[in-house]
Amino acid sequence: MTAVPSARLRLPRSRRFRLGRDFQRARTQGRRLVQGCLIFNWLPLPAGQRTRLGVVTSRKIGGATVRSRARRLLREAFRRHQFDLSQPLDVVLVARAGIGSMKFAETERDYLAALRRAGVLKQTGAKVE
Repeated sequence: MTAVPSARLRLPRSRRFRLGRDFQRARTQGRRLVQGCLIFNWLPLPAGQRTRLGVVTSRKIGGATVRSRARRLLREAFRRHQFDLSQPLDVVLVARAGIGSMKFAETERDYLAALRRAGVLKQTGAKVE
C-alpha cells in the first residue's frame, strides 16, 4: 500500500521554476546563504503570491544518478516544509559536493538550519533533532 501525500503537501510543477531568468533573478536580486550540503538563495515576494522552488545540480557533484538523487532530496526537504516559511519566497537551492552520500535526514537538517539562519522560518515551525 502506498501513502498518498495530502493535497496540502504536494509540490505541483506550477510551484517550480522553469525559466532561466527566474533562477537568475532569484540569485542576483535575492540573498544567499551556505549551509552544509546546499546553498540557499531566496528572494522575498509580495504577500499573496506563492512560494516557488528552483533546484540546481552541477556536474561537479557527480554523475546523472547522483544529480538526480540530489534534486529529489532538495525538493523533498522543500516540499515537507513549504508551509513553515514566514513569507512567500522564490527559493533556489544549489546542491554542493557531498550531498550524494547524505541521507534525507541530514539534508533536511541542513535545509532547516539554512531557513533559521536566513530568518524565514516561522517561530512555531518544524523541529530539528
